[in-house]
Amino acid sequence: MLNMKSLVLFCALLAPTVSADRIKDLTDVAGVRTNQLVGFGLVVGLAGTGDGKDLPLSAQSLKTMLSGLGVSVDGPVSDFDLGDALASLAAQNAQKEMKLENVAAVMVTAEMPAFVKPGQRIDINVSAIGVAESLRGGNLVMTQLRGVDGKTYALAQGAMTVTGISENVAGTSMQIGVPTSGRIPNGATIERLVETPFDTTEYIVLNVKNNDFSTANAITEEINKTFGSGVASALDGVSIAVMAPINSSQRVSFMSMIENLDVTPGEPPARIVVNSRTGTAVINRNVRVAAVAVTHGTISVKVSANNEISQPNAFSGGVTAGVTNGEIVIDESSSNMFFQPGVDLRDIVDAVNKVGASPSSLIAILEALKSAGGLRAELVVI
Repeated sequence: MLNMKSLVLFCALLAPTVSADRIKDLTDVAGVRTNQLVGFGLVVGLAGTGDGKDLPLSAQSLKTMLSGLGVSVDGPVSDFDLGDALASLAAQNAQKEMKLENVAAVMVTAEMPAFVKPGQRIDINVSAIGVAESLRGGNLVMTQLRGVDGKTYALAQGAMTVTGISENVAGTSMQIGVPTSGRIPNGATIERLVETPFDTTEYIVLNVKNNDFSTANAITEEINKTFGSGVASALDGVSIAVMAPINSSQRVSFMSMIENLDVTPGEPPARIVVNSRTGTAVINRNVRVAAVAVTHGTISVKVSANNEISQPNAFSGGVTAGVTNGEIVIDESSSNMFFQPGVDLRDIVDAVNKVGASPSSLIAILEALKSAGGLRAELVVI
């Protein structure tokens, strides 16, 4: 039998059962999407695990930020004045006292959900981009999060939540997790609204998650059956245009009813997915094979060495010495399996189990079947 520790063969949908799914689970609404935000910032308050002087970018960014807050960190002024000179001297001393080991340059990323409004808060991810050893215990200073258009959509700030730990004691280092990356729950406040076509277009377009003409047609027929002929029309195998009320409140109620309709999706195409690293194979029940014979053989070559002592005969004048005797064993085993036309998934699984194929052998068998034209399915190796 097949070694289940090295090869897990999942047989999905063995019985020809039919199940209905909600339109909500089968489609997405066009234009209703998330948006990615990114920003550059500084994390301060670290316990000597920051960038230090090894990353000039951190010092430059800190100087720029302090200048924007009205704190001067420049050199002496050109016009000599006792008060200005004292202020400049104090600024220089402050600059020398700043410990850049407590500062780290970071990239801040976030995902802005659809319909989110100004004043609402979202989670953010913070990752070091310099030589900082850990962000644990740090605090992110106010950072602008921008979209792909360069506009600021959110402001991020707050105390870091870092689960990774990095310790170095007496030359012995230990690290658990990733200490240079963390999160701030509700760490960003939305400042700008992203416009969507949901409440402005005449039609609402539903996009089927898996390109399938049968599923698109089934959704169209169910919507027309429930709300009247001509309400929905399929544009292609993915998009379905649905006439919607002009009033925003009625449109939301209308979409709520549509997304909870039950639809029987079309059968997925015959496909086999094999993970070459783990040996996992997933075969759906639509897979068929033509009449074909498969011979699966393996050759095992085993070389062993036995160390023995050679003892000379008495009075022969020989010398006792060690001798290595080599032994070579070649083992060849083979097994055959024959598929009749229209064989279904269960027969394929039984035949492969009888062969006792390893993960690599299973991939080779499936690829050979596909090349020979005997496999009526798409083969995907990941």
